This record gives sequence, C-alpha cells and structure tokens, in this order.
Amino acid sequence: MKLVTWNTQWCRGLDGVVSAHRIVEGAQALAGAGGFDVLCLQEIAQGYPDLPGGPGDQPAELAALLPGYRLFFGAAVDEFDADGRRQRFGNLVATRLPVLQVLHQPLPWPAEGSVPSMPRMCTMVTLRDPALGALRIMTTHLEFYAPRQRTAQAEALRALQLQACGHTAAPPQPLPEHGGWPFRPKTHTPHAVLCGDFNMGPDDPAYARLVTPFQANELAPGAPASAGAAWSLHDAWKLLHGAAPQPATFRLFDRSYGPDPVTCDFAFVSGSLAPHVRALRIDGQTRVSDHQPVLLVLD
Repeated sequence: MKLVTWNTQWCRGLDGVVSAHRIVEGAQALAGAGGFDVLCLQEIAQGYPDLPGGPGDQPAELAALLPGYRLFFGAAVDEFDADGRRQRFGNLVATRLPVLQVLHQPLPWPAEGSVPSMPRMCTMVTLRDPALGALRIMTTHLEFYAPRQRTAQAEALRALQLQACGHTAAPPQPLPEHGGWPFRPKTHTPHAVLCGDFNMGPDDPAYARLVTPFQANELAPGAPASAGAAWSLHDAWKLLHGAAPQPATFRLFDRSYGPDPVTCDFAFVSGSLAPHVRALRIDGQTRVSDHQPVLLVLD
C-alpha cells in the first residue's frame, strides 16, 4: 500500500499559483509506478475567495482529478462569511481501496489568546487493503502558533488511537432490533497510520508523548498484555533509519515562517503495522506547496 501525505497550503505553490492538478501530479510522481492508494492532504479549502490565489471548491476539483477514488473532506473550520457563503478548511483523504467507516474528530482547542489559532481535527478512514486487511488512516494538521493547543491535540491523537484499538478488545454489543442499524457491528482494527503536518519537530515533548508506549493500566478491559506494543505509535522514518534525522519537510525554499528548514510532516504507524513498513520517502524538490510531500509504503 502506498500512502502520500502532504500539507498543500490550499494547493498554492511558492510561485503563488493555486493548482490542485499540480498537487495530484506531484503525489502520483512521488508514489511511482501504479500511483498512490491513499492520499492525505492538509489545508484544503472550499470557498475563502480572499485567500491568496482564490482556491475555490477544492474538494470538488480534486474529485474530478481523481476518478476511481473516493474522497472524504473533514472541515476543521466550517463557517459562513458576511454574505452567507459557506467556507470550509481542513483535511482530505482520497483512496481507491474499499472504505468501511469514516469519522471526523475535532481536536482540543483550549483558549490561548496571546497568539492566532483556529480549530483542528483528525479525519479517520477505515479501509481494507487486500494484503494488510482492515486499517485505519488518520490524518491531521496541528496548531502552528499555539504550543499549548498543539500539546493538547497530540495528547488527544494518542487517546484516539487507544480508544479505537480498545474496541478490538472490547467491541460494542449488537442491538438486534431493526437489524441493529446504526448499532450494527463495525470493523475495528489495531492497524493504524497517523500522518499529516504536526507543526512540531521530533525533539518536541508532544512528539515524545505521541510515541509513548501504551501501559497496561491504559488498555481496555480484556485486552491482552501484548496489546500495548501492538497499539502504540511509531515514527515510520525511525523504524527504517534509526537515529538518522528525517529530511526537512517545511521551509526548504521559503522562510516566511521561520529561518531554517524543519521536519514536521510525519507518518506514524501502530506497532502491529511496524513490520510492514518498507519505505518512507520525501520529495525534497517540489515547490508546488510550502511543504514537501511524504510517501509511506507498507507491504
């Protein structure tokens, strides 16, 4: 399975041109032969004509560019302007694999009035890969300006992984009346990929918390002792390369948001998927966004 994650800056390149076509083209080029199975994009806009480049309806545009894929747009910001026009901004997941369930989970937004901030969320798509079985794709974009919020959001992501995995050990009971709908049994899996723009480096305490192994007292009742290792999150780059630093993914060519290149776009995998990680690659050349895309390959 090939997954590309990319903060697109509403598909705006460093040349100021807004083009969803260039984003899709760049992601397919990074994925190589056969293209990607899953595409996770952050900073996708719908409306917001005042954003530089006037992005328009990007979920619709991306759907037209990706025939054969199903798209799921999770708006972290969903609002109306003074003229009553709807404006939405958030994450998008596109996949050509069978989809089992979709959840859009708001992340914490504690007050931090000394800096700018906006709502954040995590889009979770459970799909079925022919080789790996059911797995949960989680993509997000954490707060840039507000460190207190970013820390709370990282903690919430860890809790979401624990909660989702807990259902594999203690699934909800079926409700037989009316066929159980919408209480009918769901597909639960410990296999998870968490990816996106985390707006923090690997030296951030929130990053360390995100990859802290689950302890026995955190597990769901009935979970086996091995569950902590299977459910915990791991940085896919470090699984492959150990202590070698991951190449920078932000501010390589544009220093508007800081003086030096940084690494803040990651792909984490559950311990259950760790043996299946085959590659993690970064396109360090493209300039069709202010971030660089990341490719994760699972086999």
